[in-house]
Amino acid sequence: MPPLVILVEEESMQIFLQEFLLPKVFGEAALGMTVLRHRGKTDLRHQIPSRLKGWPPETRFVIVHDKDQADCRALKASLLDLCRAADRPNVLVRIVCHELESWYLGDLDAVEQATQRKGLAEALRRREKYRDPDARANAKQELQELMPGYKARSGARDIGPYMDPQRNRSHSFQVFLRGVQALAAERRV
Repeated sequence: MPPLVILVEEESMQIFLQEFLLPKVFGEAALGMTVLRHRGKTDLRHQIPSRLKGWPPETRFVIVHDKDQADCRALKASLLDLCRAADRPNVLVRIVCHELESWYLGDLDAVEQATQRKGLAEALRRREKYRDPDARANAKQELQELMPGYKARSGARDIGPYMDPQRNRSHSFQVFLRGVQALAAERRV
């Protein structure tokens, strides 16, 4: 089975994927997936060519990059250009709209469980700004208001265990998940 390597910007995404999401979705097969973190988006972009070249040719890659304020299509195109330059044109690039915290807001029940504030999810669902988690350009700030003292790494550990991939309403989360599931299925063929 060829390796599956996921390149991420930061430790919080690595924690979320490696400790919670991948084991929840893939079970034992998640052990064959490697999540490599970087020191932010600049480091990730700088490291892409050498990371892609350093693995056997059959290795499958996923790059996860926050959209932040960038143009999604231009960002994805520039990342794919880096992959082609490294002679790896088949890398799966997924853009998080806008940041990992947007994915958390896609599962308000998980946020409620993490905060232990009964009724929080229902109250937030009634508010317009929580209906489309990918539209929240300030999701981290929103979580800091909901969870005083929120930090990215601890947030991954606090919210990650409660995330249910099936109920997550973030479109970018679902696109990421379907892409990784398709690659995992290819690995088994």
